[in-house]
Amino acid sequence: MENVLRPLIVIGGAVLLTLVIGWATDLLLRKADQRHHETPLWGLLRRGRIPYQLVLCAALLRGSYDQAQLLDRHEETAGRTLTLVLIGAAAWLVIRIAAAIVETSYSRYARAHRDPARVRRVRTQVTLIMRVVSAVVGVVAVATMLLTFPAFRAAGASLLASAGILGIVAGVAAQSTLANMFAGLQIAFGDMVRIGDTVVVDGEWGTVEEITLTFLTVRTWDERRITMPVSYFTSKPFENWSRGTPQMTGIVYWHLDHAAPLDAMREKLRDILRECPAWDGRAYGLDVTDTTPNTMQVRALVTAKDADDIWTARVTVRERMIRWLSEEHPYALPRVNTADAVLLRARSNGGPSRDGGGPARDGEGPSRDGTGPRRAYEPPSTGR
Repeated sequence: MENVLRPLIVIGGAVLLTLVIGWATDLLLRKADQRHHETPLWGLLRRGRIPYQLVLCAALLRGSYDQAQLLDRHEETAGRTLTLVLIGAAAWLVIRIAAAIVETSYSRYARAHRDPARVRRVRTQVTLIMRVVSAVVGVVAVATMLLTFPAFRAAGASLLASAGILGIVAGVAAQSTLANMFAGLQIAFGDMVRIGDTVVVDGEWGTVEEITLTFLTVRTWDERRITMPVSYFTSKPFENWSRGTPQMTGIVYWHLDHAAPLDAMREKLRDILRECPAWDGRAYGLDVTDTTPNTMQVRALVTAKDADDIWTARVTVRERMIRWLSEEHPYALPRVNTADAVLLRARSNGGPSRDGGGPARDGEGPSRDGTGPRRAYEPPSTGR
């Protein structure tokens, strides 16, 4: 009977005590979260309930397992297993606590500062800091687990003796990986690119969605994801439209006929922008920037508060201006003449006629077929 009750009391008592302590701790955190609404720290700490209870249970079982006298033949294996569970749960709990502290600091900073660029920069730094902390804690936990095995402790001396050679070999083998890691830290604290920035890389326009120690993900306007090593951003030029102030100036080009009504187009551009919510009202303009034998290049400048609004303003101006020209001033659109020009006939009395003969008046002179008078002016036909 004692062989049955002893394991039940030891194991059941450890589990019951773990549940009671975990429930009491969670209750205190819940009350603290309700009392202090200005900080999310207490609510975030509640995310560590599971690793916290695992640490308590593993510690209690590890300390009282000898008293249970259960599986005496495998006592050493069970004890080592509980130790490994305790180390892993402790590392998990440390990561959760660090994440709660870091996220609380970031939320306070975001509420205190209204500058989106600075908030995105801190967000990028916080994300990479958490990844570094998680990696360090994970490496330390794995190393501690390995040291619980006697074979690894015995091999420690020989490993330390060859640590220099192994370090050189590992450095050469992981050169690109280390370069990306240092590039990730440089991006995080050098403020080169941040999460949420609008960038143009390799001709692709998109938003930075994720930054890690080794790679960076850009979400394009058509919902694609471009993943590239972070070393790309430290070794090659790229466009960052969110660097500094997010305000932008956009350009719209048209190729029009030389007779296009420029003054009327300026007034129409003003009317279009007044009805466009994406325009921030800072500035606009319309000018002729180039000419060709057949057309002229007209450029419109518009402003907006960020990259998304400048895209909306540009496509709105381009579409509505073309529609207005085609409806109100169709002659302003590019044309291709396919007929020869016809010289004007003199309208005054006594002037030379078109065929080099004597004077002719309007409505006088033989027609082309020789049967009647013809007009003094015949407009050329065009092949529009």
